[in-house]
Amino acid sequence: MSRYQLAVGGILAALAAVLVRTVAGPSGLGWYLTAWVLFASAVWVARRVPERRLGPLVVAGGIVLAATGLAAPPSNSTDSFRYAWDGRVQAAGVSPYDHPPSAPELVGLRDGWLFPADCAARYPLPDGGCTRINRPTEPTIYPPVAQGYFLLVHWLSPEGSRHKALQVGGWVMAVLALVALCRVAGARRAAYWAWCPAVPVEAVNNAHVDMLGVLLVVLAFCAVGAGRARGALLGAAIAAKLLPATALPGALSGVLAGRPSGVLPGRLSGALAGGPTPRPTGRPAGRLAGGGVWRRVAVTVVPAALVVGLSYLPHVLASGGSVLGYLPGYLQEERYDGGGGRYAVLRLVLPDSWAPYAAVAALGLIALFVLRYGDPDRPWRGALLVSGSLLLLFTPGYSWYALLVVALVAMDGRWEWLGVALAGAVAYAAGPGSQFYAAAALAVLIGWAARLRHRTAGRAPFLHHRTDDQAARPHHRADDQAAHPSHRSDGLAAWPPSARIPVRTEHTERPDSDHREGTVAGAGQDAAEPAVQPGRGRGARRGGAA
Repeated sequence: MSRYQLAVGGILAALAAVLVRTVAGPSGLGWYLTAWVLFASAVWVARRVPERRLGPLVVAGGIVLAATGLAAPPSNSTDSFRYAWDGRVQAAGVSPYDHPPSAPELVGLRDGWLFPADCAARYPLPDGGCTRINRPTEPTIYPPVAQGYFLLVHWLSPEGSRHKALQVGGWVMAVLALVALCRVAGARRAAYWAWCPAVPVEAVNNAHVDMLGVLLVVLAFCAVGAGRARGALLGAAIAAKLLPATALPGALSGVLAGRPSGVLPGRLSGALAGGPTPRPTGRPAGRLAGGGVWRRVAVTVVPAALVVGLSYLPHVLASGGSVLGYLPGYLQEERYDGGGGRYAVLRLVLPDSWAPYAAVAALGLIALFVLRYGDPDRPWRGALLVSGSLLLLFTPGYSWYALLVVALVAMDGRWEWLGVALAGAVAYAAGPGSQFYAAAALAVLIGWAARLRHRTAGRAPFLHHRTDDQAARPHHRADDQAAHPSHRSDGLAAWPPSARIPVRTEHTERPDSDHREGTVAGAGQDAAEPAVQPGRGRGARRGGAA
C-alpha cells in the first residue's frame, strides 16, 4: 500500500469522524465546512493513486461515509416526518393530497412520535397540540412516485423504527448510485459522489426523497444507448421529484442538430466542454432525416410522459385537482416571484424585478444550447449544465436540491460544479448566500475558461498528473496496439462499439498498463481511469418544502 493510499484512508477516516459530529452534534455550519475541506483534500491526494488501487477506497469509503448519516436523527430538516406521515395515510387508504396532517379526519392516525405532547420547537396545530411535521395545515407536495416510496417504506418498517427506515432507504439508494457510477464513470470520478459530505447529510441523515430521483436519473444515463428505458426512468425520476426534469434536455442532447448518437458535436460544443475538438466515433457523420429526429425525441419523451401520466392517474381519479398539493403555495412561499433570497446572483447585476424573467430566459437558452450542440453520447454533460445552471440562476435555499448535480459531476468529472452544492448548504444554514452562489458561478466560469484554454493548447485541463507507477514505466503504445487490434491507431475504437458507453473525454494521456491491466483507453479517456467495458457503461433545524 502506497503512502498516497494511506493518506487518502487517513483523510477519509477523519472525514467520517467529522460527519458523525456534524449530524449528531449541535447544529452549526463549521463542522460541515470542515467536512468539505477534508473531501477536497481526499480527492486531491487521490490523484496520485492508480485507478485499480483507488477503487476499494472509493467503494468502501463511500459505504462507510454514507453510513455516518445513520448515527443520529435528522439533523437539520423535518421533511422525513412528512414522508412517514404520507406513508401512514396511504396505508390507511386515504390520499395524502386530500387532507393536511392537521385535518380532524386524520386524528385517528396520530401517534406520540409525530404528534408529541412536548411542543418545544414543534409546529402548532389549529386545534391545539403540536407536530413534528412542517406545514401541518397544508397537504403534501410530493409527486406520486415519491408517495409510492413512502408507502413502501411504511410497509417494510418494523414497529417503532420511526425515522430509521427512511434513513436506511436513503443509505441503500446512495450505495446503489455509487455502484452505478463506478460502473459507468470509473472509481476516480465516482469519488465525487462517494466522498461528498452532501450525500451522508442530505440523502441519508435527512433522508430526502431527492435521493430517489437522483438514483433514477443515474440509472437512466447508465442504460446502454438512448431509448424507451431511459425515457421511462427519467419519467419516474420526474414523478419522484420535479427537479430531475432538468435532465431531459441532456437526454436529447444534439437533437436539434439532427445528430445521431455516435457523432460528436462540433467546435462550439467542444469549446464549451473545454476538451479537444470532438471527432467522429466511427458512425457515419451527417444529419438525421427529420423522421429520425422525431423518432429520437419520441422514444425519450413519450415513455417519460407516459410514466408521469400513469403515476398521477389514480391520484387524479381519487383527488381531482388537489394532486398539485402544496406546490403552488410553495412557489409563492419561496418567493420565486422575485423576492427573498431567490435569483441572488442575477440580482447582483440586474434590477430585482428583472431577475425572474432573466432567469427563465437564460435557462431556456441553455437548454436550447444543449439540444442543439450537446453530445448525445454523453447526455449527463448536458444534464449537468442545465441542472447546475438552474440552481445558480434561481438560487434555492435548500441544500439537498444539489444532490442531482453531485451525481452528474461524478459522471462527467467537471468538479467545479460542486461549488453549487456547497453554496446551497450555506444558503440553507446561514441565509440567502448571495456571495457563495456568486463564488460558485465564478468557479464554473473559471473552470470553463481553463478547459477552453487547455483545449486550444491541446492538453487535458483536469487534474493532469503522472502517478509514481507512470513515472517509472514508459508507455508502449505500439505494443498496446498490437495486443488490441480492435483499436485504431488514433485511439478510437472501431465501429461497432459493442455497446460501449463513451464516458471520459477530458484526458488525452496514453494508458499505462499498470492502470489498465491490458486494456486500451478510448479517445479522450483519462489515463488514470479504466477503459469502459462493453455493456457498462448546517444551521437551525427547519423543514423544507420539497
